[in-house]
Amino acid sequence: MSAPAASSSAASSVIPWSALARLIRLPNQTGTYLLLLPSLWALVLAAGGIPPLKLLLVFIGGSFLMRSAGVIMNDLADQGFDRQVTRTKTRPLASGALSRRQAYILLGLLLVAAAGLLLTLPPLVAWLSPIAVGLAALYPFSKRWIHIPQAMLGIAFGWGTIMAWAAVREQIDSSAWLLFGATVLWAIAYDTIYAVQDLEDDRRVGVKSAALYLGASLHRGVGLALASMLALLAIAGWLNQLQWPYYFLLAAVGGFFMTQVRHLQQPVTPAEAFAMFRNHMWAGIAILLGLLAGLSA
Repeated sequence: MSAPAASSSAASSVIPWSALARLIRLPNQTGTYLLLLPSLWALVLAAGGIPPLKLLLVFIGGSFLMRSAGVIMNDLADQGFDRQVTRTKTRPLASGALSRRQAYILLGLLLVAAAGLLLTLPPLVAWLSPIAVGLAALYPFSKRWIHIPQAMLGIAFGWGTIMAWAAVREQIDSSAWLLFGATVLWAIAYDTIYAVQDLEDDRRVGVKSAALYLGASLHRGVGLALASMLALLAIAGWLNQLQWPYYFLLAAVGGFFMTQVRHLQQPVTPAEAFAMFRNHMWAGIAILLGLLAGLSA
């Protein structure tokens, strides 16, 4: 073997760790937190307090694995679109830093690891899990079909609440569906804000988004989704006899939501939209603390 050929072979065998880390958004875990937090709401409410440590670890690990798998599915589906959008054209698949084969291998490993976690959970959760994978796979394509693809993202994220509830109770009660609905509405709101970053590129490329669809009514659509989310969470609290600290923190979260809706009445820069999106993580944490406080008061 000639020296140049040997050098080329060695280079091709090097694992592109940095590109793989960027593929799963390792430096930015906001999406993982937004997927995890509603599952934690369900675990806490179903358990009537702090859930077993094993369930916490399984859902924390599962949220990381499934969010990572989800963004790979998204990038595989959107590779052609991503090359035309300023914010996404440097992603590993769009830029050519990774091949589709490498992405599929990592996706397979993540899904196998997630399946391994299911072995520790009740059978009902295992039966529910293929729906979670199917929803994650469908979401990227919904941007081609429906004007509010954020609803599909919300359904995918919300399914974690159903699985978490089933992991504790081994059945699905009405409160689980209230949390599911609240999560769907929450995702519609924060992902619509996130989509503001790409308004002009999405319009040019032909990608559908709630931010484009709502147009001048963006603040009204986001406000309606957030108000409906809080209403469902309040009903869930009432059904489970939560005490006043829960409603106090819900009101505080409502105040935060109102400031965002007011902000959306004016033009919002991409940097502002991203910051507003990331701040929703703190709203989710506040709701989790409210659940814990409302159960223990």
